[in-house]
Amino acid sequence: MTDRRDLQLLLQSGVPIVVIETADEGRFLDLLTEMTVASPAASYRPLFRWSVTDGLQRLDLDLEPQRHNAEAADVLRHIRAVKTPAIYALLDFHPFLDAPVNIRLLKDIALAGRESGTIVLLISHAVRLPRELESFSARFQMQLPDLKARTAIIERLIDDYRRDKPNEKVQVDDKAFALLVQNLGGLSYADTERLARNAIYEDGAITADDVPAVMQAKYRLLDHGSVLSYEYDTALFDDIAGFANVKLWLKQRALAFSGQRPAGLDAPKGILLLGVQGCGKSLAAKAAASAFGVPLLRLDFGTLYNKYHGETERNLRESLKTAELMAPCVLWMDEIEKGLASGGEGDGGTSRRVLGSLLTWMAERKSNVLLVATANDIEALPPALVRKGRFDEVFFVDLPTPAHRADILAIHLRKRGINPKKQDLTPLIAASEGFSGAEIEQAVVAALYAAHAVGQTPEPAHVLVELRKTRPLAVLMREHIAELRSWATGRTVPAD
Repeated sequence: MTDRRDLQLLLQSGVPIVVIETADEGRFLDLLTEMTVASPAASYRPLFRWSVTDGLQRLDLDLEPQRHNAEAADVLRHIRAVKTPAIYALLDFHPFLDAPVNIRLLKDIALAGRESGTIVLLISHAVRLPRELESFSARFQMQLPDLKARTAIIERLIDDYRRDKPNEKVQVDDKAFALLVQNLGGLSYADTERLARNAIYEDGAITADDVPAVMQAKYRLLDHGSVLSYEYDTALFDDIAGFANVKLWLKQRALAFSGQRPAGLDAPKGILLLGVQGCGKSLAAKAAASAFGVPLLRLDFGTLYNKYHGETERNLRESLKTAELMAPCVLWMDEIEKGLASGGEGDGGTSRRVLGSLLTWMAERKSNVLLVATANDIEALPPALVRKGRFDEVFFVDLPTPAHRADILAIHLRKRGINPKKQDLTPLIAASEGFSGAEIEQAVVAALYAAHAVGQTPEPAHVLVELRKTRPLAVLMREHIAELRSWATGRTVPAD
């Protein structure tokens, strides 16, 4: 059903107070005015708009504002005194809902509403209604523009640009146009138009370069202080050694995730990357976003938890809602065991409630959000999270093989201006046995510092010295890694 039809039914139902939370105030008032003017004479009700700056003004007729009714209590007394049916749209009235006199006046209006036919609309970005008024109220939510509506908005803006600049031709890349239409989902009409206009008017074109900028701007609009972060710095799988099975898994699902999913094929849910610390799980999560060409959002469980009762769960709900509005995207939950560790009652049951909320979202979500979770300690993860069906796949990330260590060394030497093809890496590969990728990188970094400190050109010999000085994690936590490998055997898919 359309906004017009839904609103018409609600106004005809006789509910005296209607709450409308929207950022499209102007569009809603235009819709309300059109409906009022088109109403049959037998059921016609005049339409008034109130704001603290202009007072009361009739919208269905061109009349001047009544500025003497600018005070909140004054306009409510006026509405209560008028006995003829009317609709009153009160803009940004939410700051005045804490005053006892305003609550009582609204209740008086609501109690008389059945007989008077008066309806009060509370319109704002957010309205928290007092409990005394909840039984007299209903909420109306305007629909966000669907794919067809977003396409029409962008096409209209292209026409506007051509009319404004007749000597310039708008360059439109069809693939970029489709991505722009898809990625603008979840925004209001006004925000959709503003972001699309910026993309078009900036350079007179719609290209692939416009999409990342639009997604960053979209995130800033949707993020209202949540614990999510937009990761601007992603990675490429070409810069990551190994992960052959993960790369293949993502490649097989790239088309389905792009919105061109064949009928009957479920959208990919997500993967869990479990394994040894420092072996590239976080880089793989970042590379997943690059592989799909979508934004990467990171949920930091360290900032998720709040000491106040219920706030942690609310933080999670808001974060997941933002991720769904940002779809298609990759949601990266790093070291997920730290936020969902199964334990006793030390946290008042917060961990269990957070886990329950997350599991419900994972099971019921329909949006194109790929969850990529990383974990180092399987024993700390709740069994309910890792059972079959929660994730599409659980990959085990082990310490790099000799071939992978050669690739890691080459990648980090190349990043720092050293041509690996001119170096003999054989001694380094042997000396880095049991090292994680992060430990190999740090050995390269330390070698460069050591060489520059004595005025020498960095060479493999410097890296070899640093490797021999380091006690890798495989030595320091040998027993833990052995247990992790033992658990993963037969239960997970090797990442490579």
